[in-house]
Order: sequence, then structure tokens, then C-alpha cells
Amino acid sequence: MESIKKERDFSTRQLSRGEKETETEAARLIDHIEGALAAVAIISPLDVDSLEAVADRIERAARDFSTALRELAAQRRIAHQNAVE
Repeated sequence: MESIKKERDFSTRQLSRGEKETETEAARLIDHIEGALAAVAIISPLDVDSLEAVADRIERAARDFSTALRELAAQRRIAHQNAVE
């Protein structure tokens, strides 16, 4: 019974700023990956620069996403430590 209540509380609570940021960065990375897949389908010697630009965007988005995940992990660690004390 208690686990059901906890699940319900979790599903109805609002996301924290860190959680929202992490979701935003994940969505941005997914968008860039989808763009890369579309760029791969286009075979043209003129698209070499485009592929490199897509690769750069994916690198930046992946770095931003991993940073957001680490920040969220740190926030949750602090919140857990505060709840235990």
C-alpha cells in the first residue's frame, strides 16, 4: 500500500529545475541524432561540411546532457543526505 502511495506522489509531483534541464538536454541530443541520421541518407560531396557540423552539434549536445545528468545526480545526493540527517 505504501509503495502505491509513493508511486502516486512521484507521478504527480512537478519536476525540479535540474530534472527539467536534463530532459531538455536529452531532447536536444535526440533531435541532433535524428538530424544526423537524415544527413547520412543524403549522399552528396557537398554535404561533407554538413556532416561535420552535425557531428560538432552532437558532441556539444552530448556534453551538455552529461553535464546536466551529473548536476542532477549531485542535487539528488545532497537532497538524500539532507533527508537522512
